[in-house]
Amino acid sequence: MELTWHGHSTWHVVVEDTELLIDPFFDNPKTDADPEELDPDYLLLTHGHSDHIADAAEFEDATVVATPELTGYVQENFGHEHTLPAGGMNIGGTVECGDAWVTMVRADHSNGIENDPDYSGGMPTGFVIGDKKPTQESDPDCTTFYHAGDTGLMSEMVDVIAPYLEPDAAALPAGDHFTMGPAGAGIAADWVGADVVFPMHYDSFGPIEIETREFVNEVKAAGAAAEPVVLEGDETYTLD
Repeated sequence: MELTWHGHSTWHVVVEDTELLIDPFFDNPKTDADPEELDPDYLLLTHGHSDHIADAAEFEDATVVATPELTGYVQENFGHEHTLPAGGMNIGGTVECGDAWVTMVRADHSNGIENDPDYSGGMPTGFVIGDKKPTQESDPDCTTFYHAGDTGLMSEMVDVIAPYLEPDAAALPAGDHFTMGPAGAGIAADWVGADVVFPMHYDSFGPIEIETREFVNEVKAAGAAAEPVVLEGDETYTLD
């Protein structure tokens, strides 16, 4: 599994022959990527804030995976025709996306579409992407990536995501103010039980500027077994 961070919460994930793009927002200082050069099969949207769907219209040929509310919005406003499943999915569900299996999980956040509180995108979410379908039986051969979306620290990380979905790697928001800060992300790194954790959703604008060494220090202070890895923008990490 190849994980490429394009800054903020934008991740390009490759599972065998399937490409997934999460939360496309390329107007951030960490990326030089041209959206026109990407051709994902699936477009995963955690919620409707503008810094997560700003460039969704660039990928109208991709199949959308999002809540029904957000799916309907991008279909009507951005021209997307294909969704999985038809009409959108919801928290707790798992869908097969080519060579990947995508499970939608909870995130603790708000969700006014395009930051407008009068228009709800449904519940904000995160995604767990694996190369095998999740079951109650642990599978050491399964490779799994958890994108936490915009969230604060929540008990579901330790009660559901860690024991049931068993992420090998996790991307955790660390910019504070609108999500967890470094301290909360450090605790989350311990709770989700991943081997590798990446900070995201930071340095894109003033209120969420951080020193990434704080994230590294907080992961270690929480006693997490995870290795904190700070990626450069557009850098790829291969998850074996």
